[in-house]
Amino acid sequence: MLTMTSVSKTFNSGTPDEKKALVNLSLDVKDGDFISIIGANGAGKSTLFNAICGSFLTDTGSITLDGEDITMQPEYKRAKKIGRLFQDPMRGTAPGMTVEENLSLACGHGGWLSPVSNADKDAFREHVAQLGMNLENRMSQPVGLLSGGQRQALTLIMATINPPKLLLLDEHTAALDPGTAEKVMTITHDIVKTNKLTCMMITHNMQAALESGTRTIMMHQGQIIMDVEGSERKALTVPDLINLFREQSGKALDNDRMLLI
Repeated sequence: MLTMTSVSKTFNSGTPDEKKALVNLSLDVKDGDFISIIGANGAGKSTLFNAICGSFLTDTGSITLDGEDITMQPEYKRAKKIGRLFQDPMRGTAPGMTVEENLSLACGHGGWLSPVSNADKDAFREHVAQLGMNLENRMSQPVGLLSGGQRQALTLIMATINPPKLLLLDEHTAALDPGTAEKVMTITHDIVKTNKLTCMMITHNMQAALESGTRTIMMHQGQIIMDVEGSERKALTVPDLINLFREQSGKALDNDRMLLI
């Protein structure tokens, strides 16, 4: 489904600030996979997503999505096939536009450039009613008036209203309070399951990494140092992950943000 072969990326090459963000990384994502990705800050998790989305061209290697070589494709073309949510709830919506207009824009119907049809309005209301956040009664309100959780849930609907080939979740619940984060994760699982999406999710919550999805990857210094699924994954605990990191990397996992969640 998604194949990355020997992908490398170095920023500020040849300078004192040189950073090898991805190092000869290869990854094969199967159709229907839900992969949780963990690793300390600077491990290369978000850089991996940026490489997939085309935020920059990689130095070496190739990236194939659903049989199509997208290695040299610009970001805007990949965006038609790849949905992405960020940690910041403000990044996925246009705050000055209404809920209806944001959804219309996500559908490719023009947003504020053209009126929203009655048929679209009914369909949009059905979509947001499933969130259980009362957004179906706020369709004409600017998105900037919504809470962070409501905006992130709306962004999730926008990213999947035309189901993408691949959904990337970049710590999409990290900025939310625990209760809202749990609700957004439940909505995430429902949407992924209903639309049979292939999904990759970055998280600092090690327990969630073992409980969410079908497969867990651990990254360190731009490389994948662990990749588990099936019965092997089900048997793992958070202490097991910490020990595996120590064994594979040769050092202790000292990222407090990961350990304390």
